[in-house]
This record gives sequence, structure tokens and C-alpha cells, in this order.
Amino acid sequence: MPPNTTMAASNTKLIRSLCALPPSLRQTILLPRAQLNPSPSTQLSIFTRQPLRHATTKARVPEKIEPLIPPPTPTSGPLLERLPNRALPALSRGLTPATKTWLRTLPLFILLCALGSFSIFNYQKSSSSTVSSILYALRTSPTVRELLGDEIYFNSKIPWISGELNQLHGHIDISFWVKGTKGVGLVRFVSVRRRRDGYFETLEWSLTMEDGRVLQLLGAEGARDPNAGAGAGGQRIVVGEDELL
Repeated sequence: MPPNTTMAASNTKLIRSLCALPPSLRQTILLPRAQLNPSPSTQLSIFTRQPLRHATTKARVPEKIEPLIPPPTPTSGPLLERLPNRALPALSRGLTPATKTWLRTLPLFILLCALGSFSIFNYQKSSSSTVSSILYALRTSPTVRELLGDEIYFNSKIPWISGELNQLHGHIDISFWVKGTKGVGLVRFVSVRRRRDGYFETLEWSLTMEDGRVLQLLGAEGARDPNAGAGAGGQRIVVGEDELL
């Protein structure tokens, strides 16, 4: 038998035996041969006649890198859109002008807030029923009118009420300046409520004149207790000369 015929017969037997093998084992046997002989004939599978995935390689095309857009400046205006290629602003080691301005104006802002809060609390004290009753009791007291005169009212257009006026917790300790047609004096009024459902008890009510004279109004002749009859809410009804709303 000629050599060529013998070789063809052996190749036929080899191909038939390979066809009988499972596909995964068949690819394992044929893959090293295809890698060692990367010729056009070996790049095609003898069974599927399709290109092998490991034999074909494509050159990667380099991606086009777009230039970065410069970061916004303080005078560039508002940002209307977000772009992925926008560069980040540089970190500043020092304080920016906006931060310096904010730090300079912060103490002034805190001071204005504090003054506004104190003014609101002081207005609540000056317009309370307790202060109104004290002023009414001063006007109706003959002893006080001898010292201060008529038209007794706050000493200034914007009165300052010092101390604590807490009717809810039953503690009143205030002082403020008053004036009349004859003189000026400092009123001190202290009253407490010992029980939650009890009445206020006045501990001190005095008038100190500018020359140092002190007039004790609590229990004095013709002077009525401004806080007499005040209960838990600190409210009283007074009509005419004996009672005041």
C-alpha cells in the first residue's frame, strides 16, 4: 500500500476517534495545536468550520481623551449643568475673601441677635400685668406722690426692667426706674408663690430716691399691695381706684 494511502487512513481513524470524544475534551486537545500553528487552516475548527476565539485578536483603539474644562471662578456665575470633565478647583491654603468677610461680620451678627432677644424679653416684662399694677399702686399712693409728684411713669421712653419676672414658676424679683413731676426713684418689687395652686406673697416693695432715701411701701399707709390676690396665672381684675384690669 502506498505511504500516502496509509497516512490518509490513519488520519481518518484519528478524526473519527476525535469526533467520538466530548466537545470540551476535543477543544482541549485541539487548542494547543491551533496555538502552535497559527495558520489560516488551523484557525478554523475542523469540526465547526468557525473561527476560534483564541486565535483572533483585535488591536485596541486608544480612547480619545477630552481636555478638562477649567474650574469655575468666583466671578464666573452660577453653574447650570454638571460636566464629567470639569476640573476640580485648587485647594487654597489660606482663607478666601468670602470666608474672611463672614468671620468679620459674625461677631456683629451675634451681638445683634443678643440685643434683639433682650429687647423682646424686656418688652414682655414692661407690658406685663405685674408692672402695670405696680405703676397704678404708685400713682394711687399718697406717700409716693409726695415724693415723686404727679404723672408717675417709667423714667425713659424705652424702660429697662431688671431682674426675673417668672409668673409661671411663681418668682418675681424686678426693679426699674420711675419718675414724676417732683423726682425720680428706683422701684424694687419681690414676690413669690410658695405653692403651685397658691397666691403670690409679696416680700419686698420699696422706693429708693436719688438722694438715697428708701421708702418701704409694703404695709405703708395708703399703699396697696400690687400683687395681692394674684394666683397661679398672675392675673388680677382691677376696676376703678380699687381694682385694675
